[in-house]
Amino acid sequence: MASISNEPEREHRDEEESGANEDEDTGAQVAPIIKLEEVAVTTGEENEDTILDLKSKLYRFDKDGSQWKERGAGTVKFLKHKETGKIRLVMRQSKTLKICANHLVTSGMSVQEHAGNDKSCVWHARDFSDGELKDELFCIRFANVENCKAFMQKFKEVAESEEEKEESKDASEAAGLLEKLTVEEKNTEEEEKKEEKPVEKVEKAVEEKKTEETVPSA
Repeated sequence: MASISNEPEREHRDEEESGANEDEDTGAQVAPIIKLEEVAVTTGEENEDTILDLKSKLYRFDKDGSQWKERGAGTVKFLKHKETGKIRLVMRQSKTLKICANHLVTSGMSVQEHAGNDKSCVWHARDFSDGELKDELFCIRFANVENCKAFMQKFKEVAESEEEKEESKDASEAAGLLEKLTVEEKNTEEEEKKEEKPVEKVEKAVEEKKTEETVPSA
């Protein structure tokens, strides 16, 4: 019986190994056809410091449909401006970085726990996230009660601080106004005194003349 040769298999195996060797990395470097340059991305938050940063999900109340609508899930921040000291609330969606909420926290604003859910809270604001000021009712939900309490506490602290600043400003303006009135009154009194002196001189001269006329001649 003729023996079956394994030579074709050996040759096929040699060809595969040869082809594999051709695909191996030779260490040569190929320059890219298009060179991409780094582009600086600005967020508008460069002049602000983050004083609170929490993961959350935001909703806004749709008045027309009388229902809550989701604005997005992401990170809510309280940002303090380095120059003015103003503090705003900003929230961006985690994937697209689209702004969900963007408004100042001012005096008179309040936040309260959402009824029936101790992980959520609600507040009213004049929001600018859509490029124009709108009165919005927001609801925000956190993963745990601790984060919700931290958010509410910081919100209240900022609002109270802004109220104190306004009261201090009003007091300073009132004090400045009183000081101005006092100075004006003082200047008025001095002017009245200056006007009285010439009158007194004339009256004195008249009296002296009358005295001279009444004295009998020798």
